[in-house]
Amino acid sequence: MTGAHALAHHGVPTTVFEADGTVGGIAKTVEFGDFRFDLGGHRFYTKLKPVERFWQDIMGDDWLTRERMSRIYYRNRFFNYPLRAEDVFKGLGIVESARCAGSYIKWRRRMRHHEPQNFREWVVGRFGERIYQNFFESYTEKVWGIPGEEIQSEWAAQRIQNFTLMQAALGVLGLRRGGEVSTLIEEFQYPRLGPGQLWETLTEQLEAAGTKVHLQRRVTGITHNAGRAETIIVTEGDGEHEYGVDSVLSTIPLSELIFSLQPAAPAEVQEAALKLTYRNLCLVALMTDEPEPFPDNWIYLHDPDTRAGRVQNFGAWSPDMVRPGTTCLGVEYFCFDTDEIWSMSDADAVALATEELARIGLVTPDRVFDGVKVNVPKAYPMYDANYREAVAEIRGYLEHFENLRTCGRNGLHRYNNQDHSMWTAVIAARNLATGSAHDVWSVNTRGEYLERQGHLEVELAELAPRG
Repeated sequence: MTGAHALAHHGVPTTVFEADGTVGGIAKTVEFGDFRFDLGGHRFYTKLKPVERFWQDIMGDDWLTRERMSRIYYRNRFFNYPLRAEDVFKGLGIVESARCAGSYIKWRRRMRHHEPQNFREWVVGRFGERIYQNFFESYTEKVWGIPGEEIQSEWAAQRIQNFTLMQAALGVLGLRRGGEVSTLIEEFQYPRLGPGQLWETLTEQLEAAGTKVHLQRRVTGITHNAGRAETIIVTEGDGEHEYGVDSVLSTIPLSELIFSLQPAAPAEVQEAALKLTYRNLCLVALMTDEPEPFPDNWIYLHDPDTRAGRVQNFGAWSPDMVRPGTTCLGVEYFCFDTDEIWSMSDADAVALATEELARIGLVTPDRVFDGVKVNVPKAYPMYDANYREAVAEIRGYLEHFENLRTCGRNGLHRYNNQDHSMWTAVIAARNLATGSAHDVWSVNTRGEYLERQGHLEVELAELAPRG
């Protein structure tokens, strides 16, 4: 949707084909009776001021400013997250806290001149081995389904950024210096009716200005010749239809994109596409007549005996998303499509989520009066041992196309936030519209890239209101 907006800014007529019945992708808002809920919680926070202005321009007065509250459930206790030194000490006890401190000093020295090769090394080098074992190991394996040693370090660098135990300790003492670390932000903005409200409003604005948005239209084929995409094949309700194109801006998962090409991509590129893997999300929404079963926006469930990885309290995100006197809890299960939860019925999934939350004291079972399960395929591109070389192979092949560009989380196989994904769409759209060659693949790969705006100030104009 951001790409369509940017192309419209350049006067390029655009048609959007959306495979789902709702716009927004993983940032859409699901409606279920009187309730609206996210596919996971979506904070609106960015250091890109033009992106922030874009959000505000679309939503007008429908913004809420929310104070962040999030905790970790581990060892039958709740720990504030981001981790606070005094909280860790209180929760783990004097002996284990001393061991964590010693481990932190030891591993900071040992890893000082070592470039981390995987997620475990990245975290251990910043927090120490014992903090990794206590607060990261079980949750990471729950999210990704593989050990931390098999996850590449880029994922940690993107998601946890430069936060360390030392910064947590300095924060407790009021001595933290330097710029704000996004992991530590204490408040954020949020649309009154959830993140989907922004994309629904943008759709209305685009269509009013002449951009066509077609829902439930899955692109299954892209024909090409001499390095140019010529047509797209779209599966619709009454079969397949072929449309001629001047250019294509794709957010299709990178692996699917390769196999949609006609003629087929070279064998080595197809082999690379087969190596890309994904983690699915199964969201179980529970409706309860407890208006505030807990005060948090969300809680991470590090308890290894709990299959769920995180739970959202959508009434704490916005009271307008729930029926008065009730709330909706989003219980998140990370899985592959071969896991039991993926094929579990709604009733069984609701029963499982209710039992798990009740066991750790987050919900009263007989107060849950409804629920539903939503499956989200390919929610998280995986940073496993094969992904770096596979993406490089695919990227090299796609660069031969004059008029085909990819963007977004799955379009780049990169675990980006909303603002990162929007940024890639703006750059990719500008490349198509003007023939420029800015590197979309560099977004969110090196420190502070998103915060240094000067060299891409022209692209930011695409997010400015027109007129």
